[in-house]
Amino acid sequence: MKLVVVSAGLSVPSSTRLLADRLAAAVGRQAQVEVEIEVVELRDLAVEIAHNFTNGFPGRKLAAAQEAVTGADGLIAVTPVFTASYSGLFKSFFDVLDKDALAGKPVLIAATGGTARHSLVLEHALRPMFAYLRAVVVPTGVYAASEDWGAEGLEGRVERAAGELAGLMQGLSRAAHEEPEALPVIPFAEQLARLAAS
Repeated sequence: MKLVVVSAGLSVPSSTRLLADRLAAAVGRQAQVEVEIEVVELRDLAVEIAHNFTNGFPGRKLAAAQEAVTGADGLIAVTPVFTASYSGLFKSFFDVLDKDALAGKPVLIAATGGTARHSLVLEHALRPMFAYLRAVVVPTGVYAASEDWGAEGLEGRVERAAGELAGLMQGLSRAAHEEPEALPVIPFAEQLARLAAS
């Protein structure tokens, strides 16, 4: 299975990337099958994303990132919180994706910020955006404030969310590759006869 991680961190090193890596590693541990992980650093695509808005065409790196996200079995999307919402770079990347790229795709949402006051960003900004894109968002979102690093509570949320994503990825992957069981076709006259007899 292929897991794509979209990280919108701007600094190096980045707490956003650190959280993204922890989540991806946890999914890899909890999956029943081998998971190939690809990380998309939006910081490296900022110029191509802006050009895509102005000329309508993705550059080479942006096109590769779009293809990776579209072809993934699951997605982890992590953003820093700016002005009580996701970053502009994060939103811009999803704005230049094909409108059907995330339809039915399992997604784990996460965010980082300086204070716990921004933790509701997962519910008032990220979850509605991915619902609009018709993704299947796992129930547990992960928010990490500065004081959460090294705390047990964060690790518990990471493991729970990763387990949910791994389960959805495996369930949806199997469903996509399995042939549906053929249902028997009962002639209409026979169905009417059964109704009349009862």
